[in-house]
Parts: sequence; C-alpha cells; structure tokens
Amino acid sequence: MLTCERCGRPLGRDDVGLTRKLINRGATKYLCIDCLAQMFEVTRQDLEKKIEEFRQMGCTLFL
Repeated sequence: MLTCERCGRPLGRDDVGLTRKLINRGATKYLCIDCLAQMFEVTRQDLEKKIEEFRQMGCTLFL
C-alpha cells in the first residue's frame, strides 16, 4: 500500500494521479491531496474540482 511521503496517510488512486499530474508524471513518491493542497497553497476542494476537470477531459491518470 502506498502512503503519503509527508504525513504517512494511505493513498488512493486520485492522490497518486494528482501527484503525477501536478508534480511529475514519472513520480515514485506521492503526496495525499491534503499535503498537495498545502504545498500549492490551495484548498482541498480546489484540488478535488481539478480532479473532476481532468476526469472530464479524459485524463488517463483519473480513470
């Protein structure tokens, strides 16, 4: 099971996909949505909206 590099929380598919989309497509270490939100100084809800936008665009990281 993958865990967040910063806080150790178990990760889901959206956490992994978002790390790959926003940081590095070839990432091997991942952050949870909350830690990504802190890093980019946005809210969790902002990132959840972006995930939905990426899904609607057909991004394969969010199937």
